Amino acid sequence: MKGKIRNFERDNLAYMIDVTIVTCKKYLHNKEGNSYIHTIFLEYTLLKDALESKGISVKRTHWDNPDYDWSQTKAVVIRTVWDYFERFDEFNTWMIQAASVTNLINPLPLQQWNSHKFYLQQLQEKGVRIVPTEFVAKGFKTSLEEISVKRGWTHLVIKPAISAAAFHTYKVSAENRAAKEIVFQELLVSRDMLVQPFIETIVDKGEASLMVMNGTYTHAILKKAKQGDFRVQDDYGGTVHLYNPSKEEIEFAEYINTQCPVLPIYGRVDIVWDAAGKPMLSEIEFLDPELWIRNAPTTAEILAEGIAKAIC
Repeated sequence: MKGKIRNFERDNLAYMIDVTIVTCKKYLHNKEGNSYIHTIFLEYTLLKDALESKGISVKRTHWDNPDYDWSQTKAVVIRTVWDYFERFDEFNTWMIQAASVTNLINPLPLQQWNSHKFYLQQLQEKGVRIVPTEFVAKGFKTSLEEISVKRGWTHLVIKPAISAAAFHTYKVSAENRAAKEIVFQELLVSRDMLVQPFIETIVDKGEASLMVMNGTYTHAILKKAKQGDFRVQDDYGGTVHLYNPSKEEIEFAEYINTQCPVLPIYGRVDIVWDAAGKPMLSEIEFLDPELWIRNAPTTAEILAEGIAKAIC
């Protein structure tokens, strides 16, 4: 009997995958002529090659694959799950179930904390300079007019606490406030919301993304909105440029990583600037960050090193 048990364990280990990289179903397969998905596969290939060069086996699937046995992988690296915020309850259930049988990278407590933007309030309480924010809990009775008067903000931005890619993110001015008030109240019925002043520097300077891996800054890019828009995401015509952050900005990004409830293996710190040019935290991404590894291919090796240490 003991011999049979040992053989069973040996056979199971033969099928054990070291790392499963997770995406969403929409981006599971490459598509001819689709430059957006081609970029996703380019970054996946860079990371896969870096991991395999260390003798680490790699598979890739979508997070809601009902036929995938998560217990047969040593670690799950969450990457381009860019539908999670539209199906968050399902996604959170999957994360919990996966974490019960394997290791999530980044770890589950960090992923759950980072999935809800009220983490900004906790970081602010620790002394991190964030974009000024009114945190409005679901169902709370307030209005954009009330917040505007209370805070002295003329132009606002509203967004859900669980969101990505500018999902339900709107700029509010005196001219459209009545219409956006209706939208805000509708969203507030079912969602926690953030209300922020519109940061004017995002129009001419943009938003910088600083990548931090294994606690250390690696590279950065600058995102700029298209003419007449404020959203820097490429989904809305935003463009990406090389960026060399200042020493202050690098230290700011690395310090923010140390203030998280669990130290991240990889992530992204997005910053904007106040009128005096001082950096403020816009958001941090440890759940599904675009990392622009394609702009700095050697960082795939750095990320692979962090993953390798996590599964040792």
